[in-house]
This record gives sequence, structure tokens and C-alpha cells, in this order.
Amino acid sequence: MLADIPRLDVLAGRFAHTSMENIRRTYPQRVDGVTTETLPYVDPGLMHPAFHGSFDWHSCVHMHWLLVCLLRRFPEAQWRDEATDVLQSRLATPKIDIECAFFLSPGNEVFERPYGWAWVLKLHAELMLAKAAPSLRVARGWCDALAPLTRLLRERYLAYLKKSVYPIRAGTHANSAFAMLMGLDYASAMSDASVYGAIRDKALEWFGQDSAYPARYEPDGEDFLSGGLLEAALMARMLDSTRFHQWWDRFRPDDTGMLRWMTPVAAFAGDDAKIVHLDGLNLSRAWCWRLLAKALPVGMIAEVDRAANRHLLASLPHAATGNYAGTHWLASFATLALST
Repeated sequence: MLADIPRLDVLAGRFAHTSMENIRRTYPQRVDGVTTETLPYVDPGLMHPAFHGSFDWHSCVHMHWLLVCLLRRFPEAQWRDEATDVLQSRLATPKIDIECAFFLSPGNEVFERPYGWAWVLKLHAELMLAKAAPSLRVARGWCDALAPLTRLLRERYLAYLKKSVYPIRAGTHANSAFAMLMGLDYASAMSDASVYGAIRDKALEWFGQDSAYPARYEPDGEDFLSGGLLEAALMARMLDSTRFHQWWDRFRPDDTGMLRWMTPVAAFAGDDAKIVHLDGLNLSRAWCWRLLAKALPVGMIAEVDRAANRHLLASLPHAATGNYAGTHWLASFATLALST
């Protein structure tokens, strides 16, 4: 018998404080991007005044999304004022303007593509929900401040989808289906038919004819995403129930592969910045299984629920405690799963 899965309301305080600590923690910091004569290396807080901290740029965006998500869901929490102050200090127009300038600087056209772009779209979608809440009127200012960066990355993402011939199925940051799922959340929040249509067309082109997915080959040793489960979760949003069930019958792995997907991976090196990705894989698999539980045949639901819970139990303990290699980002994936 499985242990009880902790609820998000029980973990929210711990996750909120983890998020705030990560955003405030400038070092260690991995600095990416291209430096040039006109844009030399500078202190991370000057180069990325909104999204420095949390070890790297995309993880800092993760943490902003996490904090907004928790504030929206738990508006009366004791940490509300502190969280509001942190977001107010970062999601400000002058700081976002500098972030935009970085993306517009020579050599940085593909900085954080598509993963960081996807998280910005996800953050904007969350802010759209938050600003509609009576208790979070302040989120209107954050949403307005972020809008220029969101517009820039939205346009770049649309252009990227248009010119991309092949999907990326890797279980790491470049994965196409992950960015597309985040993009769909943005399209829904903004009623953006152009983004929705571009993602739909590419999803059907890239994944519509897939069959007998080789899940027995997952995971690679540094995966934090399941290429196959993400693809299935994406197609569940693109197809009606009948068409998805037909697609799933063609796509689903053999029994060995299904067992592979249903079984949590061993995540045992929390101090290794790459191997700790496997904790993220357990949490993102739980998220995918919970998304798929709404679309798969009824006879699979109980088994899928158990698989999601097993994955959560395997890696939730590492989401907010342990080595910074994991705690700078894992709570966001735990929250994706627990809030689905």
C-alpha cells in the first residue's frame, strides 16, 4: 500500500520559502549567453536584473512561476507579504527592459530556446490568472511589466516553430513537446489563436503518426523529462477523446516499455548537478501521468494514478531539502504535478 501523497497546501509554505531563497541567492550562478565587445560579461544582477539567482536564468523563471502559483492558490498564507515583496522587486519594467535588451543583443537570439522561453510563457499565463484574483490585484503590474519580454519570446517561438523541420525528443531542456505544453497554457490564458494553431500544426506534423514508442530506452542518465510521456500528454490536448484513444493504441509502448514508464527511476546523487535530473524525471513523469489520467481509457486510470503517486513519493523529499543542485529547481516540477 502506498503512503499518502502530501498535499500542495501542506507543502506550500516550504516551497514558497525555497522559491524566495533561490531568487535571492545570487551565487553560485551559471552564466550563459554570448559576450561581445558591446556586451561584455558583467555581474549577473546587472546582466539579468529580473532573473538572476536560482543558479541559472531558466530556474529563476521557474521560481517566479512557482511563487506566483502558490500566491494565487493560497492568498491568505503567512508568507504572502514576503512573497509579494520579492516579486515586486523583480517583475518591474526597468528590469524587464534590460532582460529584453539582452535577448536583442548580438549572438543571444537563441538564448534559452526553447526551455527558458517556455517558462516565460508559463509565468505570463500564471500572472494572467493571478491578476484576476481579487486578492492579487498587484499582479496586474507584474503582468504588464513582463509583457514586453513575453511578446518578444512569443514572436521568436512562433518563428522557431515555423522553420523547425524536426522535433527534439531529448529528455532535457531542448525537448519540443515540453515547450509546446507550456505554450498551450499561454495560448489558453491569452486566447492566442496564433500560438495555439502553430503548436497544433507542429504537434500533428511531428507526432501524429508515431507508433510503438520505444520507452524501454528511457531514461538516459541525465534526463529530467520523458520524451514519450510528454508527447502523449501533448497529443491528449490536441485530439478529441476518440482520436486520442486511436493514437494512443498505436503509440503506446510494449509491456516492457510501459513497466519502464510506470516505475520510478533511482535518484541517488543529489549532489551531482546532472544526475539529480533524475529526481526531476520522477516529478515530471508524475505530472505527465496526472495529465494523461484525464484522457486515457477508463481501465487504465487506477494504474496511472498509482504510477503518478509512486513517482511523487520517490522524489518529493528532495524537492525542497538537500543539495542546491536539486533544490534550486525541483519544487517547481513537484508543484506542476501536485497542482494538476
